[in-house]
Amino acid sequence: MAFRTNSNAQYSGDLCYYVARHEKQRVTTIPGWLSEYGGDFISFTLCSVLLVVYHVYLGIKLRKHPEYTIQAVNWATRRAWVEGIMGDPERSVLGVQTLRNSTMAATFLASTSVLLIIGTLTLSGQADKLATAFHTLNIIGSHHPELWIFKLILMVTDFFVAFFAFSMAIRLFNHVGYQLNVPATLRPKNVNPTKVAIHLNRAGNYYSIGMRAYYFAVPLVFWLFGPQFMMLATLVLIPVLYHADRVPKSG
Repeated sequence: MAFRTNSNAQYSGDLCYYVARHEKQRVTTIPGWLSEYGGDFISFTLCSVLLVVYHVYLGIKLRKHPEYTIQAVNWATRRAWVEGIMGDPERSVLGVQTLRNSTMAATFLASTSVLLIIGTLTLSGQADKLATAFHTLNIIGSHHPELWIFKLILMVTDFFVAFFAFSMAIRLFNHVGYQLNVPATLRPKNVNPTKVAIHLNRAGNYYSIGMRAYYFAVPLVFWLFGPQFMMLATLVLIPVLYHADRVPKSG
């Protein structure tokens, strides 16, 4: 009787081991991987493709019709502004005040990026407690903690990109502030309106990259609740970007 009990216990243990091993193999195989992560993978891929296609379209418009995009208008405006400030010494105070406003805005956004990074890292430490609440509406996505950590890593990376972009913008704004006010008789060869405008436009480009990183964080945040929300956020984000990137129509 004891021998039969031991046999049944051993059989049950072997059966549990076989089921667990089979489940692990099912997830690691391609069909099992697709069934577990397919919804998230398809949504992430579609959102990435949509954003890439939009920016390719924006780049084509920028080359063919520069007056179509606000970026090209801002580049030309900065060049004209630098030439006007450096050509009129009496307007140097106006130049410093304008650059101070830009520096303060970039500093605020860079500081916000640091706070968002800290908040995301804090969220990762409570993943086991918050995952259940965040997955309440997650219908087609995976609930695996590994995917949750991957989402948080993407968010941290995105906020780090924003932080470094705004930091580089602050650096270049400071350089331009010094170069802008050098008297014409004391200017080095490399300090002229053309070169200073190039530095200012680079600062503007870094500022735009930081803002794009903030925009891209919106679908990533909604991905925490489910891939369907990330897809919806991307479909809303693209028209918003299109409206922001176009030059306003007259009238």
